[in-house]
Amino acid sequence: MPGRPAPAHAARRLLASCPPALTRGRHVFLDPFSNRSGPRAIADDIRLRFRAWRGERPFWAGLFTLTAGLPIMYFPYTHLKLQGIALALSTTSGAGSLIIGVLLVVLGVSLWFQPHVHVFMGIATLLLALVSFPVANFGGLFLGLIPGLIGGSLACAWIPPTSTAAPLPAANPVSAAWDGSSKPSH
Repeated sequence: MPGRPAPAHAARRLLASCPPALTRGRHVFLDPFSNRSGPRAIADDIRLRFRAWRGERPFWAGLFTLTAGLPIMYFPYTHLKLQGIALALSTTSGAGSLIIGVLLVVLGVSLWFQPHVHVFMGIATLLLALVSFPVANFGGLFLGLIPGLIGGSLACAWIPPTSTAAPLPAANPVSAAWDGSSKPSH
């Protein structure tokens, strides 16, 4: 829309308008004494906090993994009708489909709140998505298999963000001066 700034410009303008005491890295905190108030300021604050939270974890990997579990759990327990023809996808391994679906949902949520084990969860997601192909009606009619493979791949490939803060000084002054190439002198 002409006349409306792009979201990135709005975020930069909001960060620039905040006093330094209210910003910590990319996090913005509302000032109760500021002249900005109302639902727009609150929505901007929530959006910026969510963006910062999302940037610190494998968000998309968790979302794809979570959505992969839903059709895998759903299809074995429902009866579909296609142009008046009943299509029953219930199999003898309905419990297996339920277990795989629940595990994928739990792995997706865990990727958001335990990002330090993203490689393990990514491999587990890939294995569960591949096992869902024969067990759970072609991986939930491919609606669970494909997001599971994408989510597992994204989880394995995710790299944690680097901190821009200065490194903390070493507690031992001798170890601070030692570069690792020779023995430290005492």
